[in-house]
Amino acid sequence: MERGTPRGSGLQPHEDSRGQARGTRGGLDRHVKMKHSIAALASLAAALFSGVCFAQPPPPAGPADHPSPRTDANSQRAHAQLLEKARKGGIDIYFEGDSITRRWGAGDPQFQEMLANWNSNFFGWNAADFGWGADKIENILWRLENGELDGVNPKIIVVLAGINNVGARPGDDAKVADITKGLRAILDVCREKAPGATVIMTGIFPRNDNLAVVPEINRINANIAQFADGKKVRYLNVNDKLAGQDGKLFPGMMNAADKLHPTVAGYQVWADGLKPILTELLGPPAKTDHAPPPTGDPSASPGLGAPTQPPATTSPGER
Repeated sequence: MERGTPRGSGLQPHEDSRGQARGTRGGLDRHVKMKHSIAALASLAAALFSGVCFAQPPPPAGPADHPSPRTDANSQRAHAQLLEKARKGGIDIYFEGDSITRRWGAGDPQFQEMLANWNSNFFGWNAADFGWGADKIENILWRLENGELDGVNPKIIVVLAGINNVGARPGDDAKVADITKGLRAILDVCREKAPGATVIMTGIFPRNDNLAVVPEINRINANIAQFADGKKVRYLNVNDKLAGQDGKLFPGMMNAADKLHPTVAGYQVWADGLKPILTELLGPPAKTDHAPPPTGDPSASPGLGAPTQPPATTSPGER
């Protein structure tokens, strides 16, 4: 036993009660820190869990017959572009709608084949395309009420809208009624702003990304048909040329990837339905055309409202 170590103390050489206290205190510190770490992790997990699993859902869409603007910058630029197009005048046939309408008469390079089909069908009738991609009925209604039809005075307005309100999920009676009211609102504003025009309401095309929505589309189209008076309001449904009675698209009618947007063959079906009405109301197409040039996606254009293709001045058959 080393001198200075009390007998029976139980302490080994170089060990004293202060070391034991330090060891005990260190263990307590580690325990407290661990508890704090666990609490912090639990709080973080709770925050993440609540943020992911209990996030507030987006507000429900407003009624289709209430005008609503698109707030993204590109849609605002497109609106300005279409206002400029409307001011140029020379338009006898005014096409309105969403991307299905837009792609037919757009100047974007990827849609050149469709634009060629547009020209082959409508050149000489002074037709202009005012569709905009991803628009719902309420967005189209807002554009019409905010200048895009002001002062244009077309002789014919062709409307195809509502597929983005239908979406890919079946709805209930309230949804069908809402879409019908929205389409009626588009018809009403067209007649208010262009009282001399004949409005051709086109039945919503079938979409096959979910066949379950086809009955809903059929119900909406039956409602649209009731708008027609056979004179100033016409109804055109070409769906029996696009799809069978079960709603399944015929081969080659729609884009194979999305089963929603027409191919050139699908657009030709629409044109074949329209042309007898156009000829009845306007006579045969002229050899020259005075409609503004086609517009494209503003995000890909050199400047706001700048045309992406020069206007055609001769008949496609004479080129």
